[in-house]
Amino acid sequence: MAAAVVGGPMVMEPAQGAVTKAQRTVMVAAQKRIHEKRALKRIHVKQRKHGRMQANKLIAKAMMARHGWRQSTQFRCLEQLWTRESGWNEHSHNASSGAHGIPQALPGSKMASAGPNWRSNPRTQIKWGLRYVKHRYGSPCGAWGHFQATGWY
Repeated sequence: MAAAVVGGPMVMEPAQGAVTKAQRTVMVAAQKRIHEKRALKRIHVKQRKHGRMQANKLIAKAMMARHGWRQSTQFRCLEQLWTRESGWNEHSHNASSGAHGIPQALPGSKMASAGPNWRSNPRTQIKWGLRYVKHRYGSPCGAWGHFQATGWY
């Protein structure tokens, strides 16, 4: 701090570049608002993600009956499998392998056999994924067991 004489007693002024207590209070309040906005944004993203995740799970539950699987038992296996693979996100894409979508089809273009909108439609991806699971492993629990043993399905 530099001392200055202003027509009377000495007044202490902040040194150049120093932050006053009032300025610090304003900066702290601004930082808190920024953190609050970021936290709210993260919550909003999680809500959207979980809402989409739940909707995609409901689609899968409805489609499983077509394959003759008991929903309660087999769905738990499918839920664990696709949660690990993609988090039930139809936009999930593994840049290193090229796997895409909810079932993480490799390559993603395989899902075109279930519909032309395979890149972004959860229903098309789930349709393809359930067929794949049935033909390759017999059931979601068969696929989940293979995944647990090998780390892939």
